[in-house]
This record gives sequence, structure tokens and C-alpha cells, in this order.
Amino acid sequence: MSHQYKIRNEEAVYFLTCTVVDWIDVFTRASYKKEIVQSLQFCQEKKGLLLYAWCLMPSHLHLIASAADGAKLAAIIRDFKKYTSRTIVKLIEQEPESRRNWMLQRFLYAGKYLQRVENYKFWQDGYHAIELTSNFMKEQKLDYLHQNPVTDLTVAAPEHYVFSSASNYAGNGGLLQVLLL
Repeated sequence: MSHQYKIRNEEAVYFLTCTVVDWIDVFTRASYKKEIVQSLQFCQEKKGLLLYAWCLMPSHLHLIASAADGAKLAAIIRDFKKYTSRTIVKLIEQEPESRRNWMLQRFLYAGKYLQRVENYKFWQDGYHAIELTSNFMKEQKLDYLHQNPVTDLTVAAPEHYVFSSASNYAGNGGLLQVLLL
């Protein structure tokens, strides 16, 4: 992992991207998306995650976040990825999934030669942390994050996408509470 994209200042706000191995479109089923939302909510309530914006796309998750006093953002993201890796794979194994065997095979192969992986490797290493050092950078990343589903032709307007904070910024509330930038 590049040293350029690590969390160095635990008090700063970061733009983070967590990506599924091989950019597999996993988050196409409601139960998988709900698991991510519930896990983010848990991190907000119990681990000190301060969430400013988020967007869950089929193969990746964008966050603008920081950590509350005394919490470490790197540890929060590590724990989030570790937990969701197990729970999403378990859902894939248990629920009707037409691509189950193919996805599990890809996750198995991704972790095959890594000693730290017992079975499946779900997330790519790292989270591509970019410290947002100015209001311009915050606005740029916020716009990029919320425009992702529009660019992907999933919705016509950012605030119509349920699995992001765009509706919060439009004044309509959302699935997760966020701190507006």
C-alpha cells in the first residue's frame, strides 16, 4: 500500500474509499447494502466515527469522515472492514445469490496466498485516505462522492440515491445521520 494514502493526522477529515476485491459489484442486493449502513451506524454510535458524507456504490464505498476525540480513524475503518467482510460473505453464502460460487471463488483466490487471510478476502487492502486540508478539497470530494450514482446513470439527481448522504445535504434526511460540512 502506498504511504501517500495513509491516515497520518488523526484529527483531520479524510476522503476514504473502500473497494471490493476485483471491483466486484457486490452491493446489488438490499441485504448487503443494509449491512453496510448498519455497520456504519454502529461505528458512529459505538466507535467514534464522525461521518460527514458517504456513498455506497456496487463495488466500493466512499466516505468523508474523521474520528471523535480519543478515537482513531484508522482503527475504526480497520474494524469496519474486518466485520463487514465476514458478515457480507456470510450473507452471500446463506441468501439466494445467482453469482455466489463465482464471487466466493474470487474472494478465496484473493486471499489464497496471504497468511493473514483465513478464507476469503473481501475488501482490497487500504482505504485510499486523502486528507482534506481545505474547504475547496472538501467541496470537491463531497461533489464527487454525491455525483457518483449520477455519473453511473443509477439516478438522475444525487438526492434520489438512497445509499448516500446526498439527501441529507438536500435537507431531506437520510439512512444515516451526517455532520454537514
